[in-house]
Amino acid sequence: MNLLLLSNSTNHGRRRFEHVQDELTSFYGQCEVLFVPYALADHDAYTEAVGDAFARSGVTVRGLHTAPDPLAALAATEAVFVGGGNTFRLLRALQRGGLLAALRAAVERGARYGGASAGTNLACPTIRTTNDMPIVQPDGFEALGLIDFQINPHYLDAPPDSTHMGETRAQRIAEFLEENDVPVLGLREGAWLRADGVTTVLHGRDAVLFRRGREAEEIAAGTDLAPLMAEPPDQCISDG
Repeated sequence: MNLLLLSNSTNHGRRRFEHVQDELTSFYGQCEVLFVPYALADHDAYTEAVGDAFARSGVTVRGLHTAPDPLAALAATEAVFVGGGNTFRLLRALQRGGLLAALRAAVERGARYGGASAGTNLACPTIRTTNDMPIVQPDGFEALGLIDFQINPHYLDAPPDSTHMGETRAQRIAEFLEENDVPVLGLREGAWLRADGVTTVLHGRDAVLFRRGREAEEIAAGTDLAPLMAEPPDQCISDG
C-alpha cells in the first residue's frame, strides 16, 4: 500500500501544491492520476485547477467524474488523488455512487493513493476528526481505513494570547478521545505522511500525536509513526 497524505494543498504565499511539487513527482512518477473531485461542488473547475498544479510536477490528471464507468476506472487505475474540500460531501458522494469500496479495493491491489485535507480524512478509519461543517448527511462516518489512526488536517496550535473562548483544536481532539480509543495525529499545515504498509513517515514539519490516557506528544519530521501507533495505551478507560 502506497499513501501520500497531505495536511493541505496550498501553503500561505505559495501556489497550489508548490510545497510538495517534488514529492508528487516522486510519488506518482509516470502514472496518470485519477482525480476524485467530489469534495467541491464544481468538479470540472476543480479538476482543471489540480491538473494545472500537477502538471508542474510532470503528472497528468483525469477526473473520475468524467469516466463513463467510474467503477471500471477505479478498477483499472494505477493512481488516485482525492482532493480537499468538504469531507462530508466527499464521503456522501462516494457512498451514493457505490465508489467507496471500489476505491479501497483499488488501493489494496496496489494503486497509489494521494489525498489532501478531506482526501486525507478519507484515508482514516472514519471522518470523525475532520474540521468541516456537516453540510450534508452521509450514510455513516466510516471511511477507507487505509491507516489505523485518525488525522486532523490543518491542525492549529492555540495562540497563547488568544481571547477566543471556544474550544481549541486540542480540546476538541481530547473530547474525541473521551469517546474513542484511537490515536489522532494533528497534522500541521505544510506536513504530510508517506506510508508503504511498513513505515509511516512524517515529512515537511512536525506534528502532534494525541493518544487516550497520555499527554500530547510533539513528533518531529522524519519520524516513523508506525511503532508509535503500535504501542499499547498507558491505561485503560472504562466505557461504563
